[in-house]
Formats: sequence, C-alpha cells, structure tokens
Amino acid sequence: MSGAPQLVPTSAATAADRADAAPGGHRGPRAGRRVLVVGGALAALLVVVAASLALGVRTIDPAEVWQALVAPDLADADQAVVVQLRIPRTVIGLAAGLALGLAGTLIQGVTRNPIADPGLLGINSGASLAVVLCISLLGITEPLGFIWFAFAGATIAAAVVFAIGGAQPVRLALVGAALTALLTPLIALVLIRDTEAFNQYRFWAVGSLTGRDLATVGSLWPFLVVGVVLAAALAHRLNLLALGDDVASALGQRVGVTRAVSGLALVLLCGTAVALAGPIALVGLVVPHAARRLVGSDYRWITALAMLLGPIMLLSADVIGRLVVPNAELEAGVVAAFLGAPVLVAIARSRRVAGL
Repeated sequence: MSGAPQLVPTSAATAADRADAAPGGHRGPRAGRRVLVVGGALAALLVVVAASLALGVRTIDPAEVWQALVAPDLADADQAVVVQLRIPRTVIGLAAGLALGLAGTLIQGVTRNPIADPGLLGINSGASLAVVLCISLLGITEPLGFIWFAFAGATIAAAVVFAIGGAQPVRLALVGAALTALLTPLIALVLIRDTEAFNQYRFWAVGSLTGRDLATVGSLWPFLVVGVVLAAALAHRLNLLALGDDVASALGQRVGVTRAVSGLALVLLCGTAVALAGPIALVGLVVPHAARRLVGSDYRWITALAMLLGPIMLLSADVIGRLVVPNAELEAGVVAAFLGAPVLVAIARSRRVAGL
C-alpha cells in the first residue's frame, strides 16, 4: 500500500502519521508497535481458522484436520466433514470478513462518519429486495442461484446513493437512510404476500456461512480482488480526506475522483460480502474502530489491519455460534450482532468518535 503512487507531497501524505506519532516525535517505536499488532492479528487469524476447521457440533482432532487438508480421505467421516463442510464455510468467512472489514473502513473514511457501515448506504436493503424478488418471482431458492441477484441489488443501491448524494458525506448518509426506509417496506410487502419466499429469505437475511460451497467463492472472487486492490490503493488518500475536503483539495487531491473510486470499491466489496454471507451487521462498523484504536489514525495501517480483523470477527462469530447451543448452531450474523452491539453503544457514548 505504501508503494502506491503519491499524488501529493510526502510531507502532506504523512500528516496523519505525524499527528499520531508518540510524544516527543519519535515514530520508530510507534511503527514497530504497529508491525507487532499486525503480526499478532495475523497469528490470531491463523488460530481462528484452525478453530473453524476443528470445532463445532462434531469436534475433530487437529491431526485429522491436517490430514484432511494435505491428503483427504473422504471415506473417513471426520475428514469428510472438514473437506465438504468446514473448509467451504471457513473460506467464505475469510472472504466475507475481508470484504466487510475493508468496506467499513472505506465508508467511515469517505463519509467521515464514525458509525457508518455497509448498511448505511442502503446496500444491504438493495441486496435484500433483489433476493426477495428473485425468490418470489423466479422461485430460486439455492444460495448459488440468487448470489448474482444479491450482488446486482447491492450494486444498484450503491449506484443510486452515490448518484444522488454526490461527494457530500452528509448527503450520502441521508440518501442511504432514505433508500433503506423506502426499500424496507417493499421487502416486507413481498414477504407478507408470499409465505414461501419468507421461509427461504429468513435463512439468508440473518447472515450465515452455511449452505454455500466453494463454487460461490469461485464465482465472486474477481470482484473481491478488484475491491481489495482499490481499497488498498485508496488508503493514503483517505488520510488527506480525513483533514476535510478543502484541505485535501489544497494539498492536490481530487476529492471527487477519490470518492468515485471509493464508491466503486464499496460496490464490489459490499456486493461480494452480502452475496456470500447475507446482510451481516456490525462487522463493518466494529472493525475500523478496533483497528484505529490499535494502530492509530493512519488509514494505510487501518486498512491493513482491517483485512485481518474482519475475517477474525466473522469466523469467531461462526465458531461461537457452533458451540453455544448444544447439538445446534446459531448463525454467524446473530452472534456478530451480539458481539458488535456493546461496541456500538460504547462508540455512541464516546466523546472521541469524531477523531477519524
């Protein structure tokens, strides 16, 4: 990310670094601590991935998990569970968590709104309406069948919000809220009239990593890759955008271009996440705040850490959901909401939420 072309003087691009430096102006220890934090997050992610493969209603020995990864024998029941069920949901959790973490970081940076998440811009509502119509009108009930409708709905919703809201953060938030308020009753109207659509939709709407296979990720990974690349390239520009549009423009940044490219990245990331796992709430809200507390206000570090914390939070929610109910599971979206709700309350009560 730091190797991205600099469009502004280095002194301006690193203003956030200097503002966040340790007392006395020594940036070395701060940078070293950031490296340790990112390294610790990477180690935590590996632990969570291992837990996702081994733990659940059926606990599997780590040796069996490793054997299933390197030389699977599907005649073995434990290895079959790992290969056919847990590897796909772990990969989906990694991809959706990555997309949600980056999307939340971009939304909060572009709108300078500390409580922004992918649902703010009406993206979840757009995807939900598309899925409901797909189930009700076309009779498609398999996740692999309606992922494209979810992706298209999220894309159209984001495009409408950015077309109307323009480059103004407040207008973007207001238009997103208005679109959500418009689409939500439409979703309810379809569900009330079609019981079968409601029965199918409710499993998708709660947010889950189950019921999908690797073919789902195989269909959507190009969109995820492009979204990740754009988000990484935008990280240094968000540092200037955080100083305000006027200051960013004075320092040579084309604010409109930055927001347009950010909108494209958001469409790709949010559309991918919603299509993969459903409209999971609060991951995109919590992750940027956690990253900001751990590595400071430089969006290059926030973006790097969000790429790890998003999957950590989503996979942890999925693992917890498998363990808290004997012989059953809670969907990852439900557990993520329980984990994120206290953080949302703390953010709302904090006097430092403006410090983006």
